[in-house]
Amino acid sequence: MCAEKIQRLLMAIVLTISMVLFTEGYTQYGMLLQGFVILMILVWAIKDFCPSIWIFTKFFGTCSKK
Repeated sequence: MCAEKIQRLLMAIVLTISMVLFTEGYTQYGMLLQGFVILMILVWAIKDFCPSIWIFTKFFGTCSKK
């Protein structure tokens, strides 16, 4: 796997955990987790820098261009 795919998979897992927290009644924690994901996506959009992709690239490498 490459960094970009791992980052997308991790984002899906975190959002799934957030949904589970909402359904179990832990709405405050679900909102906090969702807010964190939104903040990181905004940083990525504004600064064109994603900390998780940066870290994963060091360990797993980047995806090859098709």
